[in-house]
Amino acid sequence: MAKKKSVIPAERIEKSILLIRGQKVMLDRDLADLYGVETRVLKQAVRRNITRFPEDFMFELTEDENRALRSQSVTLKRGQHSKYPPFAFTEQGVAMLSSVLNSDRAIEVNIQIMRAFVRLRQMLATHKQLARKLAELEQHLESHDQQIQTIFEAIRQLMSPSETSKRKIGFEVKEPPAKYKKKKAKKKKSR
Repeated sequence: MAKKKSVIPAERIEKSILLIRGQKVMLDRDLADLYGVETRVLKQAVRRNITRFPEDFMFELTEDENRALRSQSVTLKRGQHSKYPPFAFTEQGVAMLSSVLNSDRAIEVNIQIMRAFVRLRQMLATHKQLARKLAELEQHLESHDQQIQTIFEAIRQLMSPSETSKRKIGFEVKEPPAKYKKKKAKKKKSR
């Protein structure tokens, strides 16, 4: 079976996943955009089926959270930021949305969103493994630091001139120096 081209680029979905209250969530307006419906329609469908969305599936942002989120957006697009705080859906809440919004597009987009959440989890696990390995390497290097310091100290000692007297190379004869006679200079005859 040939792989079907995705409706929405994975990067777009991944950029819509935010970290709020220590949880990876997607906001109602981003989900509505991805599903191709208006935000009010999505919220209305959720409110009609509110029992399907416990607090660990969906929560409404507080005014402070909403204000902080709005301050992070440099430009406000018309209609993107409503005066009502948005709903934040966890991964389970997004999965539940597919049963509430029962359209082919909603199902297809939901599958892509679930895959994006899985990719993020895998990336986080990889980063944790990398962080653990870096910590081990750092600890290993710290134990070697002392050994390296000792090596450097030994090299410095080898490079510094020794304080002992230098021995002359060759032979040294210990006898009194020879006495040589000086020649007298001849005087020129004066005329």
